[in-house]
Amino acid sequence: MPPFFIVDEMMDFTRLAEPSGLIYGSVAREAVRAGHALPLAGGPAAFTLVDLIDGYTRSGFMPVSSVPAGWQPQLERISRAPVSDVVSLNKQVMGIVNLTPDSFSSDGHAGNAEHAVAASRQSVEQGARILDIGGESTRPGSAVITPREEWQRIGETVSALREHLPDTILSVDTRHSFVMEQALEAGVHIINDISALDDPDALPLLAQHTCGVVLMHMRGTPQTMGAYTDYQDIGYDTVRELGERLKYAVEGGIKPGRIIIDPGFGFAKTTEQNMQLLARVALFTNLGCPILVGVSRKRMIGTVTGVISAAQRDAGTYTASLAGLAAGGCIARVHDVAGMMQSLNTWQALQNF
Repeated sequence: MPPFFIVDEMMDFTRLAEPSGLIYGSVAREAVRAGHALPLAGGPAAFTLVDLIDGYTRSGFMPVSSVPAGWQPQLERISRAPVSDVVSLNKQVMGIVNLTPDSFSSDGHAGNAEHAVAASRQSVEQGARILDIGGESTRPGSAVITPREEWQRIGETVSALREHLPDTILSVDTRHSFVMEQALEAGVHIINDISALDDPDALPLLAQHTCGVVLMHMRGTPQTMGAYTDYQDIGYDTVRELGERLKYAVEGGIKPGRIIIDPGFGFAKTTEQNMQLLARVALFTNLGCPILVGVSRKRMIGTVTGVISAAQRDAGTYTASLAGLAAGGCIARVHDVAGMMQSLNTWQALQNF
């Protein structure tokens, strides 16, 4: 029988605090010491302003020193570092290992485990600490395959990576409990579920294990999500809907420290909504978990840059990913690890000044 956890009032996301006025480096550290700012999810960035949201009613942005006493729990939640039993809270890169035959970015290794292992080894050498292996295409309008077909695509590669890269954290990108079970038996460390445990057998299965669990925001399915882009406020609604899945997971026996959250860029969101959400990604610190930022080569980047070929969108990917990495405990999920590491290392070096 898996353990069940008490879900306290902090799992109620009716009240949210949206941090803004972000500052970095020595300026951030000095402002925190002087009481003019607070760390954003443990830092290194800090926020000087906060908007208090009750339902859809906003207070308007105010200095952090002016927040009423009744809102201190929400303020503390967005300023403290998340706790993770799965990943380091240092900024890190997750490399994509795509085994679908119809990859939107032309990077698939379908049917070639040897090729996938070689590419994965290169990603690790370039700096990836996590590899995310996927066998089901989830782009809009993608063909539906069975869970057994999905596992047939990735099983050999998962086993080979476990053998040849034993010190690398392996993640499997799947929404099917059958694939989750096979992957866990093969020794993977993280289940990355774009449906946030929509499969009714997923939660009881994962509650019996100690693996990490990524919960991503999506409405509908990859085939229907385009019809579900009506939000009252893209930030508040996405955080609260993802918060409900977080609560569901914790109530079902998944320890909070095992959970990573993903805003779901590109899933049931228009390009404008994706950009709004990326600009406000600090709002997700209300959930108290590490944040996975997955924008690599997506249509949102192509739309704002005019770059038609997905394979040519890496420069936009670096910029978009860095915009989402202000909070502590963030992970950038990308196709091009070398370029992302160069961008990330430069960004981190700037935090020393």
